Amino acid sequence: MFNTIFDTAATGLDIKTVLICAGVSILLGIAIAVTHQKTSQTSKGFLITLAVLPLLVMAVMIMINGNLGTSIAILGAFSLIRFRSIQGRANELLSVFFAMMVGLALGMGHVLFATVITAIAIAVIVFFTYTHFLEPDRHERVLKIVIPEDLDYEEVFDDIFKKYTSKAHLVRMKTMNMGSLYKLTYDIKLRHGIKEKDFLDEIRVKNCNLKVLLSEPVCEEEI
Repeated sequence: MFNTIFDTAATGLDIKTVLICAGVSILLGIAIAVTHQKTSQTSKGFLITLAVLPLLVMAVMIMINGNLGTSIAILGAFSLIRFRSIQGRANELLSVFFAMMVGLALGMGHVLFATVITAIAIAVIVFFTYTHFLEPDRHERVLKIVIPEDLDYEEVFDDIFKKYTSKAHLVRMKTMNMGSLYKLTYDIKLRHGIKEKDFLDEIRVKNCNLKVLLSEPVCEEEI
């Protein structure tokens, strides 16, 4: 059912077949880009990348045409691009891998397979994005607090944590400003119905109004 449209017995590729694969790769790339646009915050440049990437990967696969030495060289080029680039968010990496998979399939002539897998993957991404399935607990947070060096951090916030959280665990502590400050990182779970502003205000009273950051577990912002 998912046979390649390339004629494996022929010595070269038919231009009509290549154009079919190219046209399908552009259409599927646009579908991937639109899906990413509707499900994530992104930029126009990244969407253009997603739309064109299947076509370029398809072209690379056609140029390789089963040559082992060329395959290794292309793999090295892709690795260089990957490690020279800034690591993206999880949904961006997923979309890039998605577009590359489509390009690989089309580069081997599997037009129907690429189309079916794209439709299924888009349906799954949309389902997970717009439903609460696999959604993490919104009360799980990461709390980062800067305190002066003379403040006893081991018990100073215990009363606040008992009032506003059902779980508070110190996971990291490091010094700042030549040891004059400490930065504490807690994994916490907020109680239902509490006001986050009141929680942060009470912490600021204890830490001498130094910086406090309350974020979701996936956020890597530093203070």
